[in-house]
Amino acid sequence: MQLPSLTELDTAAAWLCPHVSPTPQYAWPILGQRFGATVWVKHENHTPIGAFKVRGGLVYLRDFRRRFPDSPGVIAATRGNHGQSVAFAARQNNVRSKLIVPEGNSREKNAAMQAWGGELIVHGHDFQAALEYAQQMAHDEGWHFVPSFHRDLVQGVGTAYLELLRAVPDLDTLYVPIGLGSGICGAIAARNALGHRAKIIGVVADGAPCYALSFEQRRAVPTDRADTFADGLACRTPNVEALSMICVGAERIVRVTDDEIAKAIRAFYQDTHQLAEGAGAAALAAAWQEKDRLANQQIAVALTGGNIDREIYRSILERE
Repeated sequence: MQLPSLTELDTAAAWLCPHVSPTPQYAWPILGQRFGATVWVKHENHTPIGAFKVRGGLVYLRDFRRRFPDSPGVIAATRGNHGQSVAFAARQNNVRSKLIVPEGNSREKNAAMQAWGGELIVHGHDFQAALEYAQQMAHDEGWHFVPSFHRDLVQGVGTAYLELLRAVPDLDTLYVPIGLGSGICGAIAARNALGHRAKIIGVVADGAPCYALSFEQRRAVPTDRADTFADGLACRTPNVEALSMICVGAERIVRVTDDEIAKAIRAFYQDTHQLAEGAGAAALAAAWQEKDRLANQQIAVALTGGNIDREIYRSILERE
């Protein structure tokens, strides 16, 4: 798959503007003091669904009725933010949506998906099981399956990094979390399209390391489990197209523990009073792990979402 061009990214950004305003990037001084560097935060927690995924969903479904006039609607497997994106975009296009989530999924993300008009279906013990069920349901019922990785999704979410890299032309290093890969591939696309010099570092949970293992071995390496409270990172089967782009465009992939992610969530609250979910704090956790190599740099971390359940958030804040 070819990465979106600058023209395509700019076209997507212009099309998204009435639906999703550009999000800010702030250099927070207390975070900077922790690192001995300038730390920019890209605030994708400020979108209409509180996460970066909405950009991709809107671009993917922008001309759905023209492309699939006979489809009853769309189906997607999700842990929450992809589902919110699909439900939000489907509602904008007057399309029905069914969202398959695994057992024990975030109650508050489930409620948000339903509030955007999605029909919620619970199936399977993890995301992979929900994904396989969703694909089979789409086939059996004749609905359109919306994948978690697709060039349109990359084009949509890449607009966030277009904003960031244009705003910070002297950025040295950018940390981006990896779920199934649309976010980091969007960052790579924007960096390449602009000819920017920033190094892009991927971030995965230590309990869900399939992309880190795959990056090291330069081949898809699935895992049997994905154990992390950061549900947006809980992937155990890498997407081959995404992996090929990451292997070419990323500098390295950092593995962070749940304790490191929780520490980053607390730092976001203490230093910026911003809400971060597990995946949304992973980039900061990785930068913190590597802070000795970042002194005096201009770095950025993608706060990709703030959709964390109240009880989990409270327990993290009390765990210091």
